[in-house]
Amino acid sequence: MVAIDAVLADLKAEGDELEAMVAGLDEAGWRTGTPAEGWSIAHQIAHLAWTDRMAQLAATDPAQFAKTLEIALRDAEGFVDAGAVETLDETRGQPLEAWRESRKALSKALTELPPGQKVAWFGPPMSAPSMATARIMETWAHAQDVADTLGITRVPTARLRNVAHLGVRTRDWAYHIRGLTPPAEEFRVELTGPDGTPWTWGPVDAEQSVVGSALDFCFIVTQRRHRDDLDVVATGVDAEHWLTIAQSFAGPPGRGREKGQFG
Repeated sequence: MVAIDAVLADLKAEGDELEAMVAGLDEAGWRTGTPAEGWSIAHQIAHLAWTDRMAQLAATDPAQFAKTLEIALRDAEGFVDAGAVETLDETRGQPLEAWRESRKALSKALTELPPGQKVAWFGPPMSAPSMATARIMETWAHAQDVADTLGITRVPTARLRNVAHLGVRTRDWAYHIRGLTPPAEEFRVELTGPDGTPWTWGPVDAEQSVVGSALDFCFIVTQRRHRDDLDVVATGVDAEHWLTIAQSFAGPPGRGREKGQFG
């Protein structure tokens, strides 16, 4: 079982990195549009604040979260957008402090969750470490949107393993959310971490595989770069197809990014 403290430490570090990017922005900076269509930097941070609050609610008040989930399922994409806008309205367009508070509250809630207990979510139910891993993934992905907007080149760290792991574990989710049947057999996934360390998942003798840069794989599963712009090679028809639909996030399929959009 993954130790929750270690995952929460990575989550804090990811949040701290993103906060450092935005803390000094002026009003115009907060309004700057990002690669996510219709979303400014303020929307990005507001979304993270809202999603952290949803995760805290799921961990501390399952009955109330169930009611929220019922509403969300009627219009998943619209519900998410509305959550970001609601947070912006509440904070008068300055969501940073709200996000700081939601980060702390969620960390406390996940720490107090009994080991092994799963909580409902907009995707499959998750344990506390899995929920924290999902928050790392989303924080990292939205931080990439902000970094791309501000012209910041981030230095990848070993924390990417959390994102890559979730990307592998959510393989079947990408099929289910599209009404497709996942392949019956596992794939072999072999990635090279930022420091050259090999990260592997799946059977060594699997007939289909995905091999490449861990950073580029994380770009694929978070849909922050176009598949054709990345150093990830699939062997097998099913493995190749997976890379065209992969998504490590809950909710409807994303729009992704255009080929060549980031050089």
